[in-house]
Amino acid sequence: MKNIRQDIRNIAIIAHVDHGKTTLVDGMLRQSGIFRENEQVQERVMDSNDLERERGITILSKNTAVNYDGIKINIVDTPGHADFGGEVERVLKMVDGVLLLVDAFEGPMPQTRFVLKKALELDLKPIVVVNKIDRPEARPDEVVDDVLELFIELGADDDQLEFPVIYASSREGFAVCDLYGERVDLKPLFETIIEKVPSPEGDEEQPLQLLVSNIDYDEYVGRIAIGRIERGKIKSGQQAIICRKDGSLQNIKIVKLYKFEGLKRAEASDAKLGDIVSVSGVGDITIGETICDVGTPEPLPFVDIDEPTISMNFIVNNSPFAGREGSFVTSRHLRDRLFKELETNVSLRVEETDAADSFKVSGRGELHLSILIETMRRQGYEFQVSKPTVIMKIVDGEEHEPVEYLTIDVPEEFMGVVMEKLGTRKAEMVNMHSANQGYMRLEFKIPARGLIGYRSEFLTDTKGNGIMNHVFDSFESYKGEISSRQRGSMIAWEQGEAVTYGLYNAQERGTLFIDAGVKVYEGMIVGENARSEDIVVNVCKKKHVTNMRASGSDEALRLTTPTILSLEQALEFITDDELVEITPKSIRLRKKILDTEMRAKQGSKAKKGL
Repeated sequence: MKNIRQDIRNIAIIAHVDHGKTTLVDGMLRQSGIFRENEQVQERVMDSNDLERERGITILSKNTAVNYDGIKINIVDTPGHADFGGEVERVLKMVDGVLLLVDAFEGPMPQTRFVLKKALELDLKPIVVVNKIDRPEARPDEVVDDVLELFIELGADDDQLEFPVIYASSREGFAVCDLYGERVDLKPLFETIIEKVPSPEGDEEQPLQLLVSNIDYDEYVGRIAIGRIERGKIKSGQQAIICRKDGSLQNIKIVKLYKFEGLKRAEASDAKLGDIVSVSGVGDITIGETICDVGTPEPLPFVDIDEPTISMNFIVNNSPFAGREGSFVTSRHLRDRLFKELETNVSLRVEETDAADSFKVSGRGELHLSILIETMRRQGYEFQVSKPTVIMKIVDGEEHEPVEYLTIDVPEEFMGVVMEKLGTRKAEMVNMHSANQGYMRLEFKIPARGLIGYRSEFLTDTKGNGIMNHVFDSFESYKGEISSRQRGSMIAWEQGEAVTYGLYNAQERGTLFIDAGVKVYEGMIVGENARSEDIVVNVCKKKHVTNMRASGSDEALRLTTPTILSLEQALEFITDDELVEITPKSIRLRKKILDTEMRAKQGSKAKKGL
């Protein structure tokens, strides 16, 4: 018999990066009375991870719940970046509706397209929230038209096209159904959710089925499985069975059961159909598995996660400075940490290679992998990574490569240089129209490998005025060779400390990446050569003391400010014969072969084709 839970709604919030999603959840929590009057709460409470707070992006999906008029609204905050699409896809399995949040100025962006497509495929009920209507340059009416166009483009059915629209300012904490209505609080948003999002349906009397869509950790109780009860009831302490992905079964006991209340997990004795719950006491359960009643092991289908598109090797650090700055430096440390990441990072792949000290790690994009690198670095790990490479696929005997959908907003004066650069990277223009305030929106399909190393070049070419976003589109046949980096590296000649005199001589040859006083080793990359070939420079060279010079001549040596590369820029810069050395304190670039003579011999062999 079908039961409908009228006292509960399950929704996900989906949006592009920086459209105010996490701030809106803050407002909903505050206005539903979750926080005490005098409670001090930091902004963007849902972004709990340091990296999320620094970058202003959501990386991990999170659960929270608010109560409004006796109805519990479970809210799942999802990442807005394509590289964390694995997170988005699986959490949509827990909900019946989505709040699609769109900036009232920027309108729908590439990421909006990606997540909305997933939601429509799962037949979820959308509510469109046009956010930031208090911005001076807001254009809410045009944005609603843009959203409608996007729905049509993505093949939404008639029912989905009848989406309700709410106008809001998550920062000011108000929502209205009519753009010119009184702006008081978020009540219209709560009421629309309750009215429009379907209540969970299913059979409460049938045996238990709970699909695990997320995994969390707790220092005290260990691994926690999070999921929604699709059928039946669950009790704390009951015996159950896990239906594994490989088809095997395992008997377990539900040690503790939790429901979400605000940002906290509250212990519960039981839960039923439609509830989103956490279960502890299940040691090695993973995402995509089903917890069932002991007598009825019936697994639920799990959403297919898009395959990784980019891979790189994570290698034990073997540079002359290895082990000086990190706490975890051995291949066992590296291996354990990478395989532990697989437990919660569903769109990641880790493979062992022929070398015991090297692991092939594949992910959804450069950002996906660089977040993992940065997280490990902060946890005290020290290692090296190779240049990101694109994962090819053989389809009907032909080589196919991942293609991205790239959207660029750029002032008209920079259009020429952007189109020229993208042309050399095998980009194909799909659309071009004027955006707002003198900006043009250019849309391309471009091979994923054509984007590696392009972002920093793009920012330089547009003098920081351009905005680029891209999202995985499809696998298409190989587009042909793309020319790689045009300039060579400046490589340190010997181990020592960089001094002003040596750097002054080196800076005439190109752009420096280091300053005086930085310790270097032979084979370390200290800058970019102005020409296409690599060049060896002696940045540790001191001026001969015997030379008679006027006093104060050393002070006259003016060094230009070095370009300090971020992690992403370093990954974009290196070529196939280079590595990035990652430690908790430093990011260094180096040649794979450090010895200058050996590198020269290898180079001449390569030229002769040996």
